Amino acid sequence: MRPENDLAARWSAPKKPTGPTDVRRIMRLFRPYRGRLAVVGLLVALSSLVSVASPFMLRAVLDTAIPQGRTGLLSLLVLGMIATAAANGVFGVVQTLISTTVGQRVMHDLRTAVYERLQRMSLAFFTRTRTGEVQSRIANDIGGMQATVTSTATSLVSNATAVVASVVAMAALDWRLTLVSLALLPVFVWVARKVGRERKKIASERQKQMAAMSAIVTESLSVSGILLGRTMGRGDSLTREFAAESERLVDLEVRSNMQGRWRMAVIGIVMSAMPALLYWAAGLTSGHNGPDVSIGTLVAFVSLQQGMFRPTVSLLATGVQVQTSLALFQRIFEYLDLPIDITEKPDAVHLATVRGEIRLENVDFSYDPESGDATLRGIDLTVPAGGSLAVVGATGSGKSTLSYLVPRLYDVTGGRVTLDGTDVRDLDFETLSAAVGVVSQETYLFHASVADNLRFAKPDATDEEIRAAARAAQIHEHIAGLPDGYDTLVGERGYRFSGGEKQRLAIARTILRDPPVLILDEATSALDTRTEAAVQDAIDSLSAGRTTITIAHRLSTIRDADQIVVLDAGRIVERGTHDELLALDGRYAALIRRDTQLATTVP
Repeated sequence: MRPENDLAARWSAPKKPTGPTDVRRIMRLFRPYRGRLAVVGLLVALSSLVSVASPFMLRAVLDTAIPQGRTGLLSLLVLGMIATAAANGVFGVVQTLISTTVGQRVMHDLRTAVYERLQRMSLAFFTRTRTGEVQSRIANDIGGMQATVTSTATSLVSNATAVVASVVAMAALDWRLTLVSLALLPVFVWVARKVGRERKKIASERQKQMAAMSAIVTESLSVSGILLGRTMGRGDSLTREFAAESERLVDLEVRSNMQGRWRMAVIGIVMSAMPALLYWAAGLTSGHNGPDVSIGTLVAFVSLQQGMFRPTVSLLATGVQVQTSLALFQRIFEYLDLPIDITEKPDAVHLATVRGEIRLENVDFSYDPESGDATLRGIDLTVPAGGSLAVVGATGSGKSTLSYLVPRLYDVTGGRVTLDGTDVRDLDFETLSAAVGVVSQETYLFHASVADNLRFAKPDATDEEIRAAARAAQIHEHIAGLPDGYDTLVGERGYRFSGGEKQRLAIARTILRDPPVLILDEATSALDTRTEAAVQDAIDSLSAGRTTITIAHRLSTIRDADQIVVLDAGRIVERGTHDELLALDGRYAALIRRDTQLATTVP
């Protein structure tokens, strides 16, 4: 049985709804790194204490050491001030190293958790989601959180500690000046929170726009997209569409960066003006029965005040950044909270040996059960172990959908599909993936060597096993003739195989996996007659001794099937052998006549 993924369990939505961007849920991301964060907190506390000591030493320099000519004391105080600066530098480097490492680990965990979640989603999710949208969530959204997760926690602790330590020290120097300095702080906090809420809303719009742009790039700049655009003469219009989307992103980026900028600038101006106001007040009251504040105390206080204002501004900015990042966290949590349609039962059955008998018992299926529109209705079929079934019918009759139910790419909405008498929903994923192999019309090759593409089916396959599978698929001679043989790079930016060659590679990959049940989903429909004959020979080699379900477009390939069924509007309307169905002179016979006519008219 496949264990639950620790990341998914850690970050799944809480049982009691608390909102997708609940801060407690975000804090759970950092839970595995509590020890390292504790070290960061200790370094921050030490740095803050050391920083607070410097203004007191400055006061002693100005009020005692220099006026009294005590050079020894002056030297000690100056050395102490230099030592505090050096200590702060060391603390800062170590603190940055640890916090950055923790942040990058959190981002790694997030990326991995989202990818793992997507790997477990059913085929239905990917058929209704644009590829660029998925890529944008992993790349743009998680990437956009980098500054937040790598520095925010440290910044909050560091700045909060610095503010508290500075306020305490300021009060120790002069409580009246401290009250004056803190008078406007609540107003500043309110302004920062308001700016943060505004930027959060814009950030959500910005990420959606980035996802839309990513989808356009993925679709229009793929090989198929370029080919379609060139042949349809739509290159200029696609460029204009992309430019329009990019223009919208420009506007959102400007709005995001400028939202509340004037208000935050006013806060900065007021804070920068506070020391001048304190000097002015001290000058006005001096000699007029005002408060007796020494020059050293005044300079030390202003130094502490600046030491407080800098982290205060940073805290306010961090608060704005956190609120903005909540939009990104929300988009990531949306994917982590996606319901998984096809799951493995806790007590899933593992079959050590699979004979390969397939049964579909009164099967119904709908892509949208709530609509009431069924793609398959009342399907009853039995394919004995080692037997062959061919499924034919018009486009949209449900042929491919039927084939998806056996490897459990979708779950039935009525009835059941069994493998050796066990409902496929009761089997563990390991049994099902090992038992059922699929060769589809569209063959996908990774950007890797030929050998690595074949080993995707069996990672521990030896070189001899790979060559034997290629020989069985009648593709070995072609691979061996390539400049780098089985080490030849293929895929999007590698060697280009023809359609027939790719199909034979897919067959070799399936032979290497050696499944007892084989699904052939129109594996030769896009090939020319000569290539189809070569691929069909490879398929015949692959099918020998296996339970085979063939989704047929060209009926010449399925005449020897043990059983042929004809689908129409999701129902079985005819079944029998090739000769029996011809004698019936119904739908199948009409399809055969159509194929024969096409074969004689197409040169």
